[in-house]
Amino acid sequence: MDNCHISEASSLDDIVDGAVDHKGDPAKRSFSGAWKSAYFIIGMAVVDRFAFKGIETNLINYLTGWLGESTAAAAANVNTWSGTSTLLPLLGASIADSYLGQYRTIVIASLTYILGLGLLTLSAVFTSGSSSSSNNSNKTTSCSPSQLQVVFFFFSLYVVAIGQGGLKPCLQAFGAEQFDQRDQEECKAKSSFFNWWFFGLAGGVAVSYLIMSYIEDNVSWILGFGIPSLFMVLGLLLFLFGTRTYRYSIKKNERSPFVRIGRVFVAAAKNWKTTPPVEATEEVAQENLPPHQGSNQFKFLNKALLLPGGSGEKGKACSLSDVEEAKAVLRLFPIWATCLVYGIVLAQPPTLFTKQGTTLDRSIGSGFHIPAASLQFFRALTVLIFIPMYDRIFVPIARSLTRKPSGITMLQRIGTGIFLIAITMVIAALVELKRLKTAEEYELVDMPKTTLPMKVWWLIPQFIFLGISDSFTNVGIQEFFCDQIPSELRSVGVSLQLSIVGLGSLLSTSLISVIGKITSGDGRDSWFSDNLNRAHLDYFYWLLAGLTAIGLAVYLFFAKSYIYNRSTT
Repeated sequence: MDNCHISEASSLDDIVDGAVDHKGDPAKRSFSGAWKSAYFIIGMAVVDRFAFKGIETNLINYLTGWLGESTAAAAANVNTWSGTSTLLPLLGASIADSYLGQYRTIVIASLTYILGLGLLTLSAVFTSGSSSSSNNSNKTTSCSPSQLQVVFFFFSLYVVAIGQGGLKPCLQAFGAEQFDQRDQEECKAKSSFFNWWFFGLAGGVAVSYLIMSYIEDNVSWILGFGIPSLFMVLGLLLFLFGTRTYRYSIKKNERSPFVRIGRVFVAAAKNWKTTPPVEATEEVAQENLPPHQGSNQFKFLNKALLLPGGSGEKGKACSLSDVEEAKAVLRLFPIWATCLVYGIVLAQPPTLFTKQGTTLDRSIGSGFHIPAASLQFFRALTVLIFIPMYDRIFVPIARSLTRKPSGITMLQRIGTGIFLIAITMVIAALVELKRLKTAEEYELVDMPKTTLPMKVWWLIPQFIFLGISDSFTNVGIQEFFCDQIPSELRSVGVSLQLSIVGLGSLLSTSLISVIGKITSGDGRDSWFSDNLNRAHLDYFYWLLAGLTAIGLAVYLFFAKSYIYNRSTT
């Protein structure tokens, strides 16, 4: 009899609450989820980053070379596309969390992604057929592509962005959901998941920087777009192969979380001048809901608990749990807004940093020149080296001192990264100043196509610091928004993190456009002149360093008063 009870208890312990397997049966801890599922999801993410960065990292050279755009126009187009790619996840996550679910959204988005990459490859076939036979993307083509070919290219590019919009937020959120927060071991593993997730992404990015930029510059842009298409097909097959191991969350509320939370804000606005009766307030306080230390924040949302003039159950507009969900979402926005300056800086490596590299001596040995875009490999390499050190050395030491599963809080990690990003821009400004002085010293200011006698390795420190900053800020933001948002909105939490990068890219585009117009008046060369030897990217980098410092100060103010939703952080 006792053995039966022990067996039954053991079986119950093996069931993951709130999750089912691929057949719809209760998910068992021993057969589903955790790392056995995460490996498939991380593998898909690695392929996604390889494909996406294979396009983004060298896109500015394709636009200025094969499509004949100016540096400023190409940088704006790259930033706009990149920004759109990382803002669309807000829409994709909303659809996934409200209607389709993460798994189905991932599959549909992946197919869209593959379609876009296929169309992009086809557009390269058309463009190369009407352009010069030169494979060097830094040379202007002898025959500009037609307007129809340009439109088809950008259409294909934005189909890829739509695919990203559904894939990116759902993939990471789905991976995080494979770990049960209520299990002590899986809770620790979940914190490591975000580190190794970013490590995997960095690996995919590093390979892409090394291989794809070389193929695009020296072999063929058709292969440059075609290879990512093939890899995305393989990535989707890998993800589908893990279907039997995944845990699928059960929706606990039939109403869309967006409807519930939106209803809270609407009801609070309608009741702005209404004071709830004391009896009704006491009745609400008796609801069966665990107390939350942040409940005293945003008290104006408590007005959503009653309809105007109503009291008791009949007058109640929203439940207390709905109000607490709305407060949890609202608490995220000051942190989100103050991290935008980080997103602006991240727009520079694939655009202005890369264009800087094209002017420097990139020769290795005799006759071999590394692609300027491949310099971003050092950023990814830094992440590959730093993340294991952080996860295996720093976190255990910090955990023993702070008693927190992640070693330091997520907000402390983000703040450290923002500080490092400011240092990165200071270094970038100083290196650019050195580059301009070299052009002046050798009287090459008016010879923009002549390689400067300055090794490209001068740019490596700014990429290294950027990689260290990524390891703090990027991973911290991913974990923060995924962990702190209500569980039914986890995909939206990931998309909020992505939107920082996306909106940052669009803000960078606006800054470049406005500053370009202001500084090019009266016949002067703008800060972003096509002749980089007469441009002043150093001024722009100093401006970004100052904006980052201001952003960090504001961030620290809000981070200090932030109240975490869960005690495990």
